[in-house]
Amino acid sequence: MDKQENKRHPHELAHILCDYGQQYGMQYKLCANQQKTMNAIINCRTNALGGHTARCNACGHEMQAYNSCRNKHCPKCQFIKQEQWIDKLKGRLLPVRHFHMVFTVPDTLHTIFYINQRYCYNALFSAAWQAVQKAAKNPSFLGAQTGAVALLHTWSQTLMYHPHIHMIVPAGGLSEDHMEWVISGTKFFVPIKVIGKIFRGILCHTIETGILEGNIKLPDNQNREIIKNQLYKKNWIIYAQKPLGGVNSVLQYLGRYSHRVAIANSRFAQVEHGNVSFYYKDNKNHGIQKIMTIPALEFIRRFMQHILPDNFYKIRYYGIMAAIHSQTLLEQCLALLGKINDMPILKGLSGMEVYRKITGKDPFLCPACNKGIMMILRKIPVPDI
Repeated sequence: MDKQENKRHPHELAHILCDYGQQYGMQYKLCANQQKTMNAIINCRTNALGGHTARCNACGHEMQAYNSCRNKHCPKCQFIKQEQWIDKLKGRLLPVRHFHMVFTVPDTLHTIFYINQRYCYNALFSAAWQAVQKAAKNPSFLGAQTGAVALLHTWSQTLMYHPHIHMIVPAGGLSEDHMEWVISGTKFFVPIKVIGKIFRGILCHTIETGILEGNIKLPDNQNREIIKNQLYKKNWIIYAQKPLGGVNSVLQYLGRYSHRVAIANSRFAQVEHGNVSFYYKDNKNHGIQKIMTIPALEFIRRFMQHILPDNFYKIRYYGIMAAIHSQTLLEQCLALLGKINDMPILKGLSGMEVYRKITGKDPFLCPACNKGIMMILRKIPVPDI
């Protein structure tokens, strides 16, 4: 039986993986999680995952709808998750300006990061937060306890391996005695060079410790001394962008980053003759949109670099924004600011209800007559393998 699917774009990641994935697997070794992700994306919204047949109660139009894979790397499955996350985040964000920081590592460390992903990504998260926390508590800078929302991305615009942390930090913090909200100036509360040195020192120490304790596997052509030299040889790029305004500005910004996958289906320009063409922004040339064409197997290789370890959390909360402090420190901050956060409005809603609430469109409206409601007629079972 041929595979049937719900298709929305002329070119999709699923089609590329389906057409070239087997050939890729013969040339490159896939870990279990990469194979699992590839299978999930290929089967997403096809009869391979089952679904249902629906019929319009007005005109009798029938259509099939197939189930989603819900994999966190699938470009088809992030919209509802993203909206639910943003809605929940409203209760954690303080009604103040926020700074956006980006923490990167030198490309000389990319190999060691890639072969030790779980350890190094955790270390990257921890070092970035510890650097911000340490600087914020210093009386010479802010002298207060702050917080952060941190997101891990591992790709560049051209899908090259580029692990980095996006961190949103409130422009201020809670005083040591918890009796005052300490306001930061218009610029970030500590010079970026200072934070960069703290960040590099913490991460370098963590990596060196990991090597000594055998928690980090070294590349075949490198030893501890080579790695140590690489840690301090290049400049580490940390930067802070312009402060974001109120909560709505932060939510709008984070919405673009939170559940983004390495590439969206809308970015594919063409797939033909064994090549994949996709749109990208040339950040070295004022963000001008260009098209890159690469062999399909090279495209899959690049995409597979960004499959995160199983059960790995790519979004984390720290300090006064951590879940453990949501009923204590966060509420104290809100009281000092004289504000009350919005309550989530999507909590407990089904995916269809979330879609209706966000888009204003009824997902059950008949696409043929635009009057009737599509009623589930029968389930489509998962086919026997």
